[in-house]
Amino acid sequence: MSDKKSETPRKHGLGDVFSALGRPKVAVMMGLGFSSGLPFLLTGNTLGYWLREEGTSLKAIGFLSWVGLAYSLKYLWAPLMDRLGAPLLGRWLGRRRSWMLAAQIIVGLGLIGMAMVGTHAGLTEIGIFAVIVAFASATQDIVVDAWRIESAEDGEELGLLSSAYQLGYRGALLATDALILALAARIGWANSYVAAGICMAVGLTATLWAIEPRQADLTLQAKAPLWTPRGFFDAVVGPFIDFFATHKELGVLMLVAVALYRIPDFLMGPMANPYYHDLGITKDTVAAVRGTFGLAAALAGIAAGGLSAVRLGFFPTLIAGAVLQPLAVAAFALLSLSGSHPGMFSLVMAVDNFAMAYAGVALVSYMSSLTGLGYTATQYALLSSTYAMLGKFLKGFSGAVVEGLTPAHGLMGAYSLFFIGAGLVGAPALIMFVILAKAHHAREARLAAMP
Repeated sequence: MSDKKSETPRKHGLGDVFSALGRPKVAVMMGLGFSSGLPFLLTGNTLGYWLREEGTSLKAIGFLSWVGLAYSLKYLWAPLMDRLGAPLLGRWLGRRRSWMLAAQIIVGLGLIGMAMVGTHAGLTEIGIFAVIVAFASATQDIVVDAWRIESAEDGEELGLLSSAYQLGYRGALLATDALILALAARIGWANSYVAAGICMAVGLTATLWAIEPRQADLTLQAKAPLWTPRGFFDAVVGPFIDFFATHKELGVLMLVAVALYRIPDFLMGPMANPYYHDLGITKDTVAAVRGTFGLAAALAGIAAGGLSAVRLGFFPTLIAGAVLQPLAVAAFALLSLSGSHPGMFSLVMAVDNFAMAYAGVALVSYMSSLTGLGYTATQYALLSSTYAMLGKFLKGFSGAVVEGLTPAHGLMGAYSLFFIGAGLVGAPALIMFVILAKAHHAREARLAAMP
């Protein structure tokens, strides 16, 4: 885009991230990544485990996962994040950090609210708090993504910050996907959610430690104020005009490919924890495997994704991720054959964590490279909303699909067919990224041939 980083963002492995932890910007990015990842599963998959233990139907769990649609709608209010600071906090912290702080406070209080109402009064009350948490978390994501992109000095540093973000985010997923299960087995779900709310202090600390980026501010100085017709039009419509003016016909292909990329992961998400519960796998076992084999595999996936992109480039890495993700999701069907055998469970968990981490690094950095200064928050929100919208909508039917298959195939057979089907749904993404890669290379060749 017109104000894009001049260099292609380079991916970094774990060694680069850890060696750079002494740099404040990288440490802040890890903290913000942790803060972004913390609420995600607590209103989704982990909440599903809690609800299943309370006897909630799979259909209700699936439908309740629709609270995550907030992440798919964030492009609607992202233009405000690009132009205005948060009320009261904006003058003190600036545009990006003020919204971070406000969102983090609401997320923390919302998680504590979920703990206080629990499931005893029905799903409505806890669902309302889950929606509040999801919308605040989506708002946090808007500004954290914008901060990451705008704070980078060049493409090299953007790759480093993207990897640091993924590392922090994965750490939060470990805490809310594994450690919280062990904690809930000892102190209960409500107290565990209170502890999670308190852990949002990590994000608050990172926000206060961060330095407000100035690159986008300089760009915005040349734009009309938001409250003028021209300024409002530029804030709301300008990001989309700029995106398609830069990428032209490839812009549509990019959005379609991004929208299809993570559908297998989204589809299987709400059913994973109920599946473990129905298999008879204890919370302690799930936590232990996720915290050992799962963690090691996720870290390896981050490193492999970074190394692959450095050596091979964006598109080969994205295509490899489009192959790995569906295979990892389909592999969950094997658990219905082996029951709660710890070896098979560990293997499936490791494969899943590796594939999702690998693909996550590729997709986040790719989408980051497509934004331009002055529209960073809105354009990245558009891309990330696009990648999440279809999957988050479809996953709401996951419980209904499993329950619908159960009479004919039994509960375990229904789960198996569901995971295999979720994996097969990944085929269109693979095809689209192959098409996009060929179109991109063709355009590059044309540009290179021009005098």
